[in-house]
Amino acid sequence: MDPEVSVLLHCAHWRGLLESQVAVELSERYNRRTDPSVEHHIDKVWTERVFKEPWLFNGAKFRLHSFCLAPTNHPPITNSGDRDRRRQEGLCDTHRCLNQKTEKGEGVTQQTASTLSQTSSTCDCRLSHCHSPSHPGALLTLRLGLTCYKDYLGTNWSCLVAELRRRGEAEFGDLLALLAQPLGVGAVLCTDDGQVVLIRRSQRVAEAGGLLDIPGGHPEPKVVCEHLGEAVCEEQISVVMMQRRPEAVVSELFSSVCAEIRDEVNVPLSSLDPPVLMGVALNHTSAGRPSAEFYVSCSLTSDEVRKLYWKGGAEAHESTDVVFLSRTEVLQLDGSSPLWSELCPSAKGAMLLYQTVKPD
Repeated sequence: MDPEVSVLLHCAHWRGLLESQVAVELSERYNRRTDPSVEHHIDKVWTERVFKEPWLFNGAKFRLHSFCLAPTNHPPITNSGDRDRRRQEGLCDTHRCLNQKTEKGEGVTQQTASTLSQTSSTCDCRLSHCHSPSHPGALLTLRLGLTCYKDYLGTNWSCLVAELRRRGEAEFGDLLALLAQPLGVGAVLCTDDGQVVLIRRSQRVAEAGGLLDIPGGHPEPKVVCEHLGEAVCEEQISVVMMQRRPEAVVSELFSSVCAEIRDEVNVPLSSLDPPVLMGVALNHTSAGRPSAEFYVSCSLTSDEVRKLYWKGGAEAHESTDVVFLSRTEVLQLDGSSPLWSELCPSAKGAMLLYQTVKPD
């Protein structure tokens, strides 16, 4: 529908997943592949950017390598009671493994409820079966490595990204092997009176200035390390530090999206229900960068949210206005809608997932 975005995976069969139904597998095997010429290019890009924008800093990020999604013979979640029951039961022992390996404009396609089939897409992904005995209750396992903002600017945002993808395919059999692929998060925030919250990005932000967006950001490896009692600087963070407590990474994935809502919209955490993971969307304006998109319901009305927004949160400088759409308007959004062209890619991906998963 839109060359800027595609859906890598969705959880429509279960109407979205709770934190207890998601696991992560951390390994240095899932880090970006390195190469001397690529590292030299990354260093050059970073030096030039910091010279122009000296306030930039290099932070560690999680890198999405691939995922395992349960087959759809598990019963769908139809109400909150089912969600509570599934929290306690281990219902997944066989997963479908799918490498995240997509061309620009091409989403992963399988004719099952576990991934979104798009009519304009083709599939070049490796599909196999695996077992996850260490995460018996998980319906989704994300395979994560580490990357950083510097590597993201020097790969996904590089003018040489097409060459990096070609080399990744030729040398490693993976188009994304040399790309940073940092995992972002975003929230379709719905108020108590059925309005979805969008914010208009400031013209001073690095990406998509002036466009409408959803609250979002990145889960932070440093936060995980701090919660585990590891006081380290960004450059010292390693996969090994977090491997003993992968559930802490899942917790950061889910809690970070609520923190972004608090900081960007000024909505208190106490008014937010637990996030529901709808799936992962890809932003093809940055070489297929992945973002985990959540549905979060709020106990406040749209008027209450509007008042809080204009009081200003910790990251109020990142946006200039708040906009509300009804659920019906969101469900009817498509490429022919005038508002669609005002959405930045991350918001488009989240809207596609909301329309597919229908978590509420």
